[in-house]
Formats: sequence, structure tokens, C-alpha cells
Amino acid sequence: MKNQDDSLNHAMIEFYEKLSSWEMAVVKDKGFSLPQVHTVEILGLNGPMRMKELAQKIGITTGTLTVQVDKMVEAGLVVRTPHANDRRSILVELTDSGREMFEEHDKLHMQLTQDLTAKFDDKERAQLLDFFERINLEF
Repeated sequence: MKNQDDSLNHAMIEFYEKLSSWEMAVVKDKGFSLPQVHTVEILGLNGPMRMKELAQKIGITTGTLTVQVDKMVEAGLVVRTPHANDRRSILVELTDSGREMFEEHDKLHMQLTQDLTAKFDDKERAQLLDFFERINLEF
């Protein structure tokens, strides 16, 4: 018989796999890679960021991010701008096209959230939010 930790572990893995599959399906026909869409999401939520900060947030090296950002600049999703207070730093920020992509993708996430929690009452939604916030603090 499975103990509660095993069940929780498997449920978390299953959720991650289903969410990843959903993300891949949503991005598949857009002509952009999933890492590019995740970069747009992070910039859309946080605003312009230094390359080093952005790489850390995504969990990749700055070298990998540089290649990715080059492609995104070419696609018109982001621009690089000098940092106002630190001339050694470069900021990456969304263009109007990047912002449009963010807003469109964010609406899809919102719809998914509403669909997944449609049968939850307000108390359950608040609990789920609390759990996710506490889990996210551990990363």
C-alpha cells in the first residue's frame, strides 16, 4: 500500500507532466519554442530584466540565454537595452509583439486555471493558492 508521500509525489509528477504537455500543445503551432515562450512569460510578469537575472529565473546559463535572446530579437519579441544605472549590464525587455504574445498566453493560462478549479469553492481556491505560494518559496 502506498503511503501519503508516495501518493503526493506521484500526483505532483502527474500534474507536472500534464501541464508540460498542455504547454507543448499550446506552443506547438505558434512557431516559437517553449523556452522562448517561458522567457516571454517571465518578462511579461517581471518587466525588463538583466540577462543574468533572467537566466537564473529560467534556470539556464547566460550563454544559452544569449543564443535564445538573439533568436527572440530576430523574431521581434524582445529588445536589448543598456541598463540606466549600470553600463556593464544589458536589460532584456518585451517589444509590443512580445507583450501581445504574453497577454495571449497569459489568457490561456487563466482559462486553464479557471477550468481546473471550476469545482473548487473560494476556501479551496485560497488553500490551493497558499499551498502553491509556500511550495514556490522552497525553490
